[in-house]
Amino acid sequence: MDVIVLQLFNGFSVSSILLLIALGLAITFGLMKVINMAHGELIMIGAYSAYVVQNLFLSYMPSSMFNWYFIAAIPFSFIVAFLIGLLLEATLIRFLYGRPLDSLLATWGIGLMLQQLARTIFGAPNVGVTSPSWLNGGMTIMGDVVLPYKRLFIIALVCLCLVAMYVYIYRSHSGRRMRAVMQNREMAACLGISTRRVDAMTFAIGSGIAGIAGCALTLMGPIGPSIGTYYIVDAFMVVVLGGVGKLIGTVFGALGIGLSNTVFEYWTTASLGKVLVFLCIVAFLQWKPMGLVAMRSRSLD
Repeated sequence: MDVIVLQLFNGFSVSSILLLIALGLAITFGLMKVINMAHGELIMIGAYSAYVVQNLFLSYMPSSMFNWYFIAAIPFSFIVAFLIGLLLEATLIRFLYGRPLDSLLATWGIGLMLQQLARTIFGAPNVGVTSPSWLNGGMTIMGDVVLPYKRLFIIALVCLCLVAMYVYIYRSHSGRRMRAVMQNREMAACLGISTRRVDAMTFAIGSGIAGIAGCALTLMGPIGPSIGTYYIVDAFMVVVLGGVGKLIGTVFGALGIGLSNTVFEYWTTASLGKVLVFLCIVAFLQWKPMGLVAMRSRSLD
């Protein structure tokens, strides 16, 4: 029973990390149809933002305040990634809507530039971010099963971000305008919605969520210029498996991949487990090409 509970928790933990990484991509790729290969570099920006906040607290704040630096790093990572995403959309992405191949190549080049910029500023070697003392240790629930506080914090952070995104997309005026533009841009423009402003805000919010994901990843280990490239493929798989443009589909996709990955790795090896997960995803998409939750809309074509 201890092993089963621990494996289930590991599966939910992996799923939560994948969901947090894929939330931003679910907006930029799922709703805007922009293949943003620089999404991993936006995650990297969020991770380095947490590193900067840590150093600022060490240099300018009393030592008694250091344990609270991570609380300040989360909104700071969102704001930095949000502003960079806004700049990226205004200077490049706005010219690439409806051109998926061009957006893929352009954002891939932007990603390489951001990686090199990070190496220039912070250096090529990985750097470490010290976790607050209140995140060290774990909670014992039964027998030898210990749930690390870091993983529990990430799960709570993912739930908070998910609720915030749901309220924004489905319960706010800005979210309704965003969904209207993504479903029928011409009709939304005829009704007086500024599609240009909606595009910029949507891409920036997706970038900000990626920054929060990068901040959370600092709790898992050292960070470097290429930290985002390790997760970009998994993030795309989550969005495609769940169903392009559906938030609930992204949740189910992350849960499916995270739990399957944990089960396969437990019975086989880490490498073989990833291969089996990928084969299952390919087989499932052959059966349901639109993903777990398909978007329904009325169309004349």
